[in-house]
Amino acid sequence: MFENLTDRLEGVFKKLRGHGKLTEENIQDAMREVRTALLEADVNFQVVKEFIAAVTEKAVGREVLASLSPGQQVIKVVHDELVALLGSETATLRLDGRQPVTIMLAGLQGSGKTTTAAKLARQLKAKGRRPFLVPADVYRPAAIEQLHVLGEQVGVPVFASSTEQNPVDIARRAVAEAEANQYDTVIIDTAGRLHVDEALMTELREISSAVALTEVLFVADAMTGQDAVTVAAKFNRDLEITGVILTKMEGDARGGAALSVKKVTGKPIKFVGVGESLDALEVFHPDRAASRILGMGDVLSLIEKAEAVVDQKKARKLARKIQKNAFTLEDFLDQIQQIKKMGNLEQLMDMIPGINKLKQLKDAPRPDEKELIKTEAIIRSMTRKERMNHRIINASRRQRIARGSGTSVAEVNRVLKSYTMMLKMMKKFKGKSVMRGGRRRKLPKGLRR
Repeated sequence: MFENLTDRLEGVFKKLRGHGKLTEENIQDAMREVRTALLEADVNFQVVKEFIAAVTEKAVGREVLASLSPGQQVIKVVHDELVALLGSETATLRLDGRQPVTIMLAGLQGSGKTTTAAKLARQLKAKGRRPFLVPADVYRPAAIEQLHVLGEQVGVPVFASSTEQNPVDIARRAVAEAEANQYDTVIIDTAGRLHVDEALMTELREISSAVALTEVLFVADAMTGQDAVTVAAKFNRDLEITGVILTKMEGDARGGAALSVKKVTGKPIKFVGVGESLDALEVFHPDRAASRILGMGDVLSLIEKAEAVVDQKKARKLARKIQKNAFTLEDFLDQIQQIKKMGNLEQLMDMIPGINKLKQLKDAPRPDEKELIKTEAIIRSMTRKERMNHRIINASRRQRIARGSGTSVAEVNRVLKSYTMMLKMMKKFKGKSVMRGGRRRKLPKGLRR
C-alpha cells in the first residue's frame, strides 16, 4: 500500500534534511519533486496542484524557515496537508437513529461489492450488531449464490432472493423482514455494470426511493486509480453517496485513488479492503494513512490488530510460563497461530515505523508466510510429549517429524534452533535488573512481568 509513493517521498525529504538551513529555492525544488511523485502515483492533476500550493504556502512561512530543524518542519506540513487531503477525521458508519439501519453498496462490476458486503456484515456482527445481507443483483445468479455462501461463512442471515424478482421489490421486502426479525442493519448488495449506464443509475435511485437508506457506499477497486475516482464522482452526482470503500488496497502501491477521491467527491473513505479473507476490511484513518505514506508506520493499527486476536487469559498464562522458564513448543505453536490471525505478514511489517528504510537494505529480512506455515507443520508433526519437552527429540525423532511434515531434517533442526534461541533470550531478560544510585536493584514486579 502506497509503497512507490513512500519511496519517492522519502528520497525528497532525505535531501531536505541534508540542508542545515532551508531557503524558498530549496523548498520549491522539493515541491517540484513531490508534484512529480504524486502525479506518478496517479493522483488527480487538480488535486496535486492544490496540494502543492497549500504545502508551499505554509512551508515558506517565517516560522518554518527560522526553526531549528526546517526540514522536519516541512515534513510536518506535508503530513498535515496529506491528512486534510485524505479526509482529516475518521468517518464512521451512521448506526444510530431509525432501525434497521439500511446500507446500500453500489459500484461497477468487479469492484468487490459482494465480498465487501460479507466483510462489513462480519465486522458489524463482531461489534454486537445483528446484520442482514440482501442479494439484489438479479443479473448474475452466481452473485446471489456467492452472498449466501459468504453469509454462512460469517454467520449472518441472507435474504432469500431470486433472479425472477425485481431489485426494488427485493430491497423493500428485505427491510420488512429485517424489521420483523429485529435485525438492526440491512446491507444491500446491488448489481454492477462494466461501465456506468443510465439503467444502472435508475435502478439504484428506485431502490433509494423505495427504502429509507442510511448509507450509500460506493465500492471501488483502488488499483484502477483515476478511473475509480471518475466513476465515484459520477455515482455521487447521480446518487448522492455518503462514503467510499476502496478494495484491493493491499495491491495498490501507488495510492492515487485514495489520495484523490475525498477531494474530488467531497465524500470520505470509510473502509479499505486489504486482502481476500473475510476479516480483511479496515476502518480508514486519514492520519494513519498519511503516516504510512511518509514512511512513519502505523503503530496504532498494529496494536489494534494485536488486541483483536490476543486472548488476554492466554497472554497472562504465557507470561507466567515465561517467568518460570516453562515456555514449550506448544506455546510456540500458539504464538504462530496468533500472528497468522493478525493478517498478512508483509502488511504487518509495513506498519512498523522506518521499515521502508530496512527493506531497501541489500540483505534485509523478508517476511515469509510459507516459512510460518512450514514451522507450524513441523511442530504439529511432533507428539504432545515432544512439544512439552524438546530435549527428547533425538535424531530418529527428527527424521520422523521431517517425514510427517513434508520437510527435511535440516528444516526441523532450524525450527528447534529458533525455539532454543528464544528460550535463551527469555531467560536472559527474566528478572532483569537495573542500576540506580550506584547499586543494582531488581525492576518493580510489574515491570519484570
